[in-house]
Amino acid sequence: MRKILIAISMVLGIGQATAADFPTRPIRLIVHFPAGSSTDVIARTLGEAISKKLGQQFIIDNKPGADGAIAATELKRSAADGYTILLATNSAMSGVPATRKTPPYDVTTDFTPITDIGRYNFFLYVSKDVPVKSLKELIAYAKANPGKLAYGSGNITGRLAFASIVAANSLDVTPVPYKGEPPAITDLITNRIQTMVATSGTGLPQVKDGKILALATILDKRSPAAPDVPTIAEAGFPDFKIEPWAALFGPPNMPREIVTVLNTAFKEAMSDPAVKQRMAEQDFSLSPSTPEELGALVKRQLDIHRKMVTAAGIEVID
Repeated sequence: MRKILIAISMVLGIGQATAADFPTRPIRLIVHFPAGSSTDVIARTLGEAISKKLGQQFIIDNKPGADGAIAATELKRSAADGYTILLATNSAMSGVPATRKTPPYDVTTDFTPITDIGRYNFFLYVSKDVPVKSLKELIAYAKANPGKLAYGSGNITGRLAFASIVAANSLDVTPVPYKGEPPAITDLITNRIQTMVATSGTGLPQVKDGKILALATILDKRSPAAPDVPTIAEAGFPDFKIEPWAALFGPPNMPREIVTVLNTAFKEAMSDPAVKQRMAEQDFSLSPSTPEELGALVKRQLDIHRKMVTAAGIEVID
């Protein structure tokens, strides 16, 4: 028995030393959207800042597709040593479980919350080839031209937001899913699709260049990045209850000591003036949190997404 206790204490001692020394090698930060997306920019900005603080490189690994389920499933199966983490959005952590009959993971048990990162701003965009200047005009045009408009979506927020407008107004428009926003915006510019809801970081540069139009923001306040664009409530449609959020997660059962190291490092990075400026350019508001606060957000938003999926008439798939 004494030998067993000594062996256990040695193992525990090794674990504690490993956690105390963390990190000793590069950390892989999975992002479930493609390079060039707002989430990718956010991840690279934070990764660069945190690399300086922890003395180890953050390697960005883009794993787009399936609304983030591919990346999240990979994280779930990763070693809980802190060297593989995921910057996830509500697409993967709220949308996937809300739109699948049998989700590939349980967001409340299969991941370790580390910290909330922040909130995106989303806009409803339209091709310049569509003769409308407002959301009401877009709805009227769609009703007058059934089946002639296609709307793109590069994430669950964009899909839910536009599907809610479609359901509320009984519109006949065609949904076109994409693995991320950049290819959808490209098709919007060329009028292969006519409208979509997407982040400001992806769409507003195209608006400023005169390539597409922004008709409304889906949040409850106007964006400082586009103060002349009305909120969706001001444009005649009720506010959405979705929070388009991003947060950091580890695999299940990650040691608390490692969670604390990462939580502290990300919070410090988010307080860096240069990081704040870069986030402001993306129209992304930072909101660092404790792991417990993030866990509560995940549960709250999952419930809201499920209710909105039902209200929008989105089919829950196998």
